[in-house]
Amino acid sequence: MRSIELLTKELLSLPSISRALLAEKLIESLEFDTDPTVQATWTAEAKKRRDAVRDGSVQTIDGEDALAQVRRLLA
Repeated sequence: MRSIELLTKELLSLPSISRALLAEKLIESLEFDTDPTVQATWTAEAKKRRDAVRDGSVQTIDGEDALAQVRRLLA
């Protein structure tokens, strides 16, 4: 196996919270030409939505069901 494949296999065996933290760090390490204010706003919104799912104040639906609903609305 190539080193990236070995690394991927090892990282995917981490607990989900560790993978999420790693993903956040990797995304932060990428260079984007975005306004820091826009980035901060979207980060805050994403965390707000994550917290709403975690505390049960919103109900999630399956991705395929969501797409089916959108398709019905657009038909």
